[in-house]
Amino acid sequence: MHDARPRLTEWLLTREGRGNPHTRLDDRHPDGVAWSTGNLARPLVHGATYFAALADVLDGVGEGDLVCFTDWQGNPDERLRGTPGSELVEVLGRALDRGADVRALVWRSHAGRLGYAVDEHRDLGRLLQARGADVQLDMRVRASGAHHQKFVVVRHGDDPARDVAFVGGLDLCHTRRDDARHLGDPQGDPIAHEYGERPPWHDVQLELRGPAVHDVETVFRERWEDSTPLTRSPVRRVRDRLDRLDDERRRLPEQRPAPDELGPHTVQLLRTYPSLGPGWKHDFAPRGERSVARGYTQAMRRARSLVYIEDQFLWGRAMSQVFVEALRANPDLHVVAVLPRVPDQDGWFARDPQVLGRMRAIARVTAAAPDRVALYAPENQAGTPVYVHAKVCVIDDVWASVGSDNFCRRSWTHDSELSAVVVDTDSEDGSSSYGRRLRLALAGEHLDRVDVDALGPIGPEADEHLLDVMADCVGGREMFERLAASADALEAWHAGGRQGLRPPGRLRRLPTPRLPWPRRLLAAPWYALLHDPDGRRWTDRLRRRL
Repeated sequence: MHDARPRLTEWLLTREGRGNPHTRLDDRHPDGVAWSTGNLARPLVHGATYFAALADVLDGVGEGDLVCFTDWQGNPDERLRGTPGSELVEVLGRALDRGADVRALVWRSHAGRLGYAVDEHRDLGRLLQARGADVQLDMRVRASGAHHQKFVVVRHGDDPARDVAFVGGLDLCHTRRDDARHLGDPQGDPIAHEYGERPPWHDVQLELRGPAVHDVETVFRERWEDSTPLTRSPVRRVRDRLDRLDDERRRLPEQRPAPDELGPHTVQLLRTYPSLGPGWKHDFAPRGERSVARGYTQAMRRARSLVYIEDQFLWGRAMSQVFVEALRANPDLHVVAVLPRVPDQDGWFARDPQVLGRMRAIARVTAAAPDRVALYAPENQAGTPVYVHAKVCVIDDVWASVGSDNFCRRSWTHDSELSAVVVDTDSEDGSSSYGRRLRLALAGEHLDRVDVDALGPIGPEADEHLLDVMADCVGGREMFERLAASADALEAWHAGGRQGLRPPGRLRRLPTPRLPWPRRLLAAPWYALLHDPDGRRWTDRLRRRL
C-alpha cells in the first residue's frame, strides 16, 4: 500500500535550511533534522481559554519548577480568570511563594508618548522582582524594532510529563481576555474608534506537550544567556537603578532533558531575529534568522487546495508574492484570509501607512486569481468589528502554524518572532486531523456553527463533532464556497437595513482599502521606515535573499 503521509523534508526546513548555523536550537536533533516528533499540540482559541489554562498550570508549580516567559506587552493587573486574585502578578507571585523559579524577558518598549506600555512593563518588573522573580527588560532590537515573541515554558522538577509550553500571538495584557461572544475584555484598552471602548478580540495560542517543550525552552535560554547588553542606553540604565530594577541575570539551572514523546505531532519552531547592526549582535544569531520567512515560503510552494489564514496585517510586496506564485502555479488553489476590518489605530500617521501596505498586498494577490481569493472581516452579534490579532496559517490541512508573526516584512525580518508549525503524521492518506480540526473549528465559529469555547483545547475528541456540523466544509473548495455564501447573506441583511432575523455567520467581505494619491505619497516613507521596516543586512536586501 502506498504511504501518502507527508514527507517532513518537503514541508519543513532542515537545519541548514534554517539559515542560522550559530543557534543550538537543533543541536539535540540528528542528521540535519530541525524539528521534534512525538508531541501533543492543542490550539487554544480566545484569550479567556488560554489565560485560564495558563493559570491552572501556574497554580500547580512550586519548589524545583521553572517558569520562563516572554512578552511584547504585559500588564501586572490583567486577571487571568477574570476574578480578583487571578491577576498576573498575583498568580506568578503565589508560584514564587511556593518556591518556583520565575524568569521573564519582557520587551522594554519604546516611549510611552508613542503609545507603548513602557511604564506597565517597568511596573511588572518591579512587582515580580519584589516577590523574587528575575525579570529583565530586553531592548536588544533594531531602531523602531520590538521583541514580539509571546510564549511561556513550564518545566516541572518532579514530573517531566507535566512540562508544557504555550506559543502564539497572545500577550499577557489588557484587551486579550475575550471569548467566543466577542464582547471584549472587561479590562480592555481602547484602540481604533470602530472597535468601541471594549474592543472585541480574536486570538489563538498553542499548547505544546512533549519534546518540543525543550525546544521552546532553548529559545528562551538563548536570549537569556546572550552576552549582548540588554540596552545600549546609559539613560535607561540610570533610570533602572533609580527604580531599583535589578538588571543582573541570574544563571539559569541546568536544562533538563526533553520530555518523553506522547503524541502524533511533529513540531518545528520558526523564528525571526534581525541583523542588529554594526558592533551589536546576538551570540546565537549574529546575522539574524529568518526561518519564519523561509518556512512559510517553502510550505506555500506545496499548497494545492486551500490556504486558510487569520492574520493581523497581510502587508507588502514580499509577503504577497508567495501567494501570487502559489496561485499562478496551482489553478485549483483557493486562499481565504480573515483580517481586521480596519487597522487598530486612529490618526493618519498610524492608519494611512497600514492602509497603504494592505492596499498593495491585496491588489497583487487578488489580481493573481480574483475568483480564488476571499478576504473577510469578522463582527460580533451587535455588528461591532472584531479585531483579528491571531496569526494562524493552515495549508492543505497538512502544515499549520500558530505564532507571533504576521504576514509582513517586519515580522519576517525585523522583530523577534516565534511560531510553532505542526505537521500531523498520524494519517496514512496524507491529510492531517490536526490541521483539519484547527481549520474547521475556526471556520465553524465564523459560521456560527461551533462553540469553540465549549470545545476547550481543540483535541482529537472534537473530530466527530466538527465533521458532523462542518460536513459541507471539509473540502477546501467547499469551505471557500460556504464562507462566501454566508458572508453574502450577512452583507445583504446589512444592506437591507438589518430587517428580520440576522442570518448566521460573523464574516463580512473585507472592504477594498482606498487611499487618495496625496495621502499615499505621505504614507509611503512612514510605512517603509516605521510600520513595515526591513531587518535584513544590505547585502541580503540587494540580492533579495531571505
